[in-house]
Amino acid sequence: MGMIGYAKAGGEMARVFRLLTATVGMLAILPISAESADDLKLPASFRNWYHVNTMVIDKGSPLVEAMGGMHNVYINSTGETALKNGEPYPDKTELLIDLHEFTVSDGSYVEGSRKATAIMLKDKKKYASTGGWGFQAWAGGDQTKPLVSDPTKQCFECHQPKKDQDYVYSTYIP
Repeated sequence: MGMIGYAKAGGEMARVFRLLTATVGMLAILPISAESADDLKLPASFRNWYHVNTMVIDKGSPLVEAMGGMHNVYINSTGETALKNGEPYPDKTELLIDLHEFTVSDGSYVEGSRKATAIMLKDKKKYASTGGWGFQAWAGGDQTKPLVSDPTKQCFECHQPKKDQDYVYSTYIP
C-alpha cells in the first residue's frame, strides 16, 4: 500500500491505491534500475507480521485494471502497538502490501501469484521530506525489480491527505 493502507469510504479508497497504481504504471513506461530501490529491502518474514487486513479489488471496481487483486496488508512488531492505539508510528515501523492475483472458485476468493509487494519504512530523519516515510514497491515481489523511482510523486503525494494518521491509510479493525 500503504504505503500504505486501506480506507473505508469509496473516495478514500481511490486515493489509497494511487500508490500502487502509479508504481505499477511506472513499470510500463520508465526504465527503473536496481539503484532506485535505495536502501529499502523486502523483508523475508513479513507473513509472520501482524496481518492488518485483506481487500480484494475485482472486476466491479474502477481500480481493477491498475490495482486488481488480493491486497494483504501487514505491519511489523515495531508499529503494531501504534496501529492498534491510533498513535504516530515509531521509527523502524514497516507497513507492507502483498498484492496477488486471485481466482474465484465456488464463491471463494483464492490467492494466486504475486503481482507486487510495496513497503513503507518509518525513519523521521532520513525521510523527512516524505513525512518520515520511505517508500518502495517491487514487481512480482522481486527485490531486483523496483517500481518506485520518485517516492514524492509516486507515493507521498497520495499519502498527504492522511497526515493526521501519520500518512497511513490502514487503520486497526478490532
